[in-house]
Amino acid sequence: MTQSSLLEQIKAKKSFLCVGLDVDRDRIPESLNNKPDAIFAFCKGIIEATAPYCVAYKPNIAFFEAYGLEGWKSLEKVMGFLNQQYPEVFTIADAKRADIGNTSKRYAKAYFEQFEFDSVTIAPYMGKDSVEPFLEYKEKYAILLALTSNEGASDFQFLNTEGKPLFEQVIEKSRNWQNANQLMYVVGATKAQALQKIRTLIPDSFLLIPGVGAQGGSLEEVAINGLNQQCGLLVNSSRGIIYASSGNDFDQVAGQVARDLQEEMAFHLRQKGII
Repeated sequence: MTQSSLLEQIKAKKSFLCVGLDVDRDRIPESLNNKPDAIFAFCKGIIEATAPYCVAYKPNIAFFEAYGLEGWKSLEKVMGFLNQQYPEVFTIADAKRADIGNTSKRYAKAYFEQFEFDSVTIAPYMGKDSVEPFLEYKEKYAILLALTSNEGASDFQFLNTEGKPLFEQVIEKSRNWQNANQLMYVVGATKAQALQKIRTLIPDSFLLIPGVGAQGGSLEEVAINGLNQQCGLLVNSSRGIIYASSGNDFDQVAGQVARDLQEEMAFHLRQKGII
């Protein structure tokens, strides 16, 4: 997918919402467990209910891996459904992969060719040769972990190196890598104030912002500090949408929560003059 296609969808739907598919079989409605593939049935219901209000989906790979071969088959079905029924939607493999070059090539092949994702999240600790294989694919994207929302983020990401936090060094160095225009960046919603500084480093890049909803991040703060002139944001909500109801109305309630977030996002897009 081209970034211009993603921007067109953002304007058309008046939304920069990404729905995270973190499927825990212990939390889905009991009635779905009678279906041949409960994981796929749950994802399908969520997708059909939320598709009018979001521009991206982010399957969290761990939640599929946890079920072994069954989970991988479910992931393949989810991606087939998305790519066939909603080809305009941006897809993110939340896998946080990266390794030595030849291994990263295989990860890239798996997610970009086998599962046909548009992007994959990447851990940058091993440096450019672990990331660049993901950037060799035309119109595919590597979403680099820059500043995360978790409690342990301060263990390394804020370490002072060369007079600045390590996460700033990661962003700056990555801009010199091959095909850096295909990089996007993860910035946690609970670090919204840092977005002002991050935007000075990468004013035109897309940022994936997890942590709105169940993790307590503020959509208003993210929008104020992170929107650029074209939008440049994908704000993710996972548990706050997909588990908004534990009953058989899970899909309807998820759709309503997604719609509420879309309406708030439309307000911020209008304020910025994007729509």
